[in-house]
Amino acid sequence: MGKAPEKPESIFSQITEDYRNIFGDDLLSIILYGSGASGHYVPGKSDLNFLVVLTDKGMEDLEKAMDTVTRWRKSQVAIPLFMTKDYIFSSLDAYPIEFLNMKLHHVLAYGKDIFEGIEIHPGHLRLQVERELRGKLLHLRKRFLETEGKEKHLRELIRVSMTAFLSSFKALLYLMGLDIPGERREIIAAVAKAVGVDGAIFMKCMDIREGVDKYSRTEIMNIFKDYVREIDQLCRRVDEMTVAPEEVKGSQ
Repeated sequence: MGKAPEKPESIFSQITEDYRNIFGDDLLSIILYGSGASGHYVPGKSDLNFLVVLTDKGMEDLEKAMDTVTRWRKSQVAIPLFMTKDYIFSSLDAYPIEFLNMKLHHVLAYGKDIFEGIEIHPGHLRLQVERELRGKLLHLRKRFLETEGKEKHLRELIRVSMTAFLSSFKALLYLMGLDIPGERREIIAAVAKAVGVDGAIFMKCMDIREGVDKYSRTEIMNIFKDYVREIDQLCRRVDEMTVAPEEVKGSQ
């Protein structure tokens, strides 16, 4: 321990052993999610994200995991999300995007795959997609003024915000019953086609995010303005969407 693994799966047995030693039969599942489960893991740069599912009794002993959590941080394992099964199923209406992304991209490291029994209510998902988009739009406008028009700060604002939007884009495709591509640019292209926004603007933002562009400060400023305009249009499209009225509950 102390070095980021080349492949996430290579640490499954050790991390399982560590948490089994702590929680015993109160450990129900260990699930990898995020970049490590979606094919975007970069050793030495990406954190590894785990969901650890415990019984209620195991959750009461959470302090026993402190030393183990600290040791695994040295191998770029983020502090896990510790949850109970009941907490997950009772939170699907509050955090549908987060749990949808886990459901779409996860790898079971130990125990039962909790996501096999999860369904996301389309009404809850549509509402959070709109809330996330509108909240991020307000954030973009506020942060834009804070950049003072400096190219470096504008680039960073675009880079960070594009990462945040991708989760909402995947949720939107799921909500519309469309296939969700594995690559980020393909996700953007699919959303642009499905919803009717200018995908070329988002592709330019991805160039900036990935550091492969040669845009001038003036071009960056214009791209940002177009970017905000398209996000605003996307908010309007989502607001106009209708979803099936029936409620879908996750089975336990």
